[in-house]
Amino acid sequence: MRRSYGAGELADGRTPTDPLKLFSAWLEDAVNAGEPEPNATALATVGSAGQPHVRFVLLKDATPTGFVFFSNYESRKGRDLAEVPRASLAFWWPRLERQVRVDGGVSRVSAEVSDAYFGSRPHGSQVGAWASRQGEPVANRQELEAAFNAAAARYAGGNVPRPPYWGGYVLTPERYEFWQGREDRLHDRFEYRLEAGAWRSRRLSP
Repeated sequence: MRRSYGAGELADGRTPTDPLKLFSAWLEDAVNAGEPEPNATALATVGSAGQPHVRFVLLKDATPTGFVFFSNYESRKGRDLAEVPRASLAFWWPRLERQVRVDGGVSRVSAEVSDAYFGSRPHGSQVGAWASRQGEPVANRQELEAAFNAAAARYAGGNVPRPPYWGGYVLTPERYEFWQGREDRLHDRFEYRLEAGAWRSRRLSP
């Protein structure tokens, strides 16, 4: 289960000063290449017990403020982030043979931002947020569907409000790493670190 990479390169002297510009360009490339779920990212967290947990979430925004995603605050990821408000993101775009990693501190977005995004979600997803106790045991599928039907009936006549336990997070980058697959495993790797308010980049050995 090994393949040779050769779809592109990340040349010296061709990387922008601002890593967000490179990330945004690569994300656009992933969309144009038809990558499935190009904004899917592996989110790694760790709680006070020291056990790492990783799962995929969908990136909803990437701005100079940070990388935004949404979830249930009472989920395992929510509990981890309440205990240790730091995380890592990893993006993988196989058609382009590219990977990006982003590390940094995490905080909740404002209630206004969470409300606005929740209001843009499909009605079924809004109802599902009320029906699901994310990550908690459920006896069977019927119990889950009964909870959904009850929530759907409760909000059948109007807008669905955002649950108080559901909302957004923003990861503020302190480190980026860009990886481009190359032949003979001589991959291109560039690291950006935030030092004294400015981004410093360097090439890393593969």
